[in-house]
Amino acid sequence: MRTDLNFDIIKIMNTVKVSRVAEKKIKQGICVLDGADFTGLEWTDTEVNLISERGSFLGTAYLSQQNKGIGWLVSRESIDLEQPFFESILCQAKHKRQHFKDSTTTTAYRIFNQDGDGFGGLSIERYNDYAVFSWYNPFVYSIKEKIVEAFRVVYPEILGAYEKIRFKGLTYDSAHLYGQEAPDTFSILENGVTYQVFLNDGLMTGIFLDQHDVRASLVDGLAAGKTVLNMFSYTAAFSVAAAIGGASHTTSVDLAKRSRELSAAHFLANNLPMDRHQLVVMDVFDYFKYAKRHGLSFDVIVLDPPSFARNKKQTFSVAKDYHKLIAQSVEILSSGGIIIASTNASNVNPDRFKREIEKGLAGVKHQYLASHRLPSDFVYNKNDESSNYLKVFTIQVQK
Repeated sequence: MRTDLNFDIIKIMNTVKVSRVAEKKIKQGICVLDGADFTGLEWTDTEVNLISERGSFLGTAYLSQQNKGIGWLVSRESIDLEQPFFESILCQAKHKRQHFKDSTTTTAYRIFNQDGDGFGGLSIERYNDYAVFSWYNPFVYSIKEKIVEAFRVVYPEILGAYEKIRFKGLTYDSAHLYGQEAPDTFSILENGVTYQVFLNDGLMTGIFLDQHDVRASLVDGLAAGKTVLNMFSYTAAFSVAAAIGGASHTTSVDLAKRSRELSAAHFLANNLPMDRHQLVVMDVFDYFKYAKRHGLSFDVIVLDPPSFARNKKQTFSVAKDYHKLIAQSVEILSSGGIIIASTNASNVNPDRFKREIEKGLAGVKHQYLASHRLPSDFVYNKNDESSNYLKVFTIQVQK
């Protein structure tokens, strides 16, 4: 009896009242919790019950500071965040991705995607027979043993796993988590193309998996016989996809010196000779000037910048500056050329992104050929537009 009483007291102590605005968002199905919806919070990094201003139960959540919000609603029902719960949602997530598991041409994909799969603050990706867990806040990190044990029950075929720490406060950002250790670098398949990845070298893995539908369009011949300029290229995955799809020449531009080595590895993995594929370490805006000065032009230009970036000369924000990339691209684009405009900025919705694009085009005749959002393995919360963060438009420009 005393144990039950203590448990009830704990539940009462961890009850948090939310504003009417927050109540409305919760009932709409939005799961991320905003600090503005709470006043005088007494707890952090803990599971809580959310109640309305009238005292009615709204759902089970947890509070923990992260890059996006201060926590997540987990369920509109009263649940316990124990291993059986995680086994259940992981099983559901696995079932949704059965066609990826059965694929012979793609061996790397996301197998759990935050609130889209029922638990914000956690994502898991698969690279062949290895998994990579990303913890986005201290609370999820604190219960990782329960999550990992549930995962091992649902995915006994996974040989080993790694973790990425995507919040501040720890002394490391990447580590081996359990099972066998993967080679320092190894190859995965995506749309039949080989890419070299690394699982325990910082927060990156060598490829952004959310772009595999866009890369598929290049593999399928969007750039066949064309010259391609890939800006903010990272490891030049778009360029490799274009080359496999028949591009005559690619130029990949990124400011990071390491991008050259990582990009070359992708080309070599596909036996693509480097004489038709140029890797340039340079600021993107400086390269635009260089290209204009030397009279260069391209048939396809890929623009996939970070949401925010800063170097010694300037800062860049997708929300305010993307139109500059479009305008500069038009100046070195062949007549009838194609711009692939992409952003993963969750604070920029498709309409706002399109307005930035149109501002950069400045009345130049053009047509939208295709658009992409998150691929099917990146299951998102359909009640929250910001959850579907990726926006890509393929545009043909007539000069």
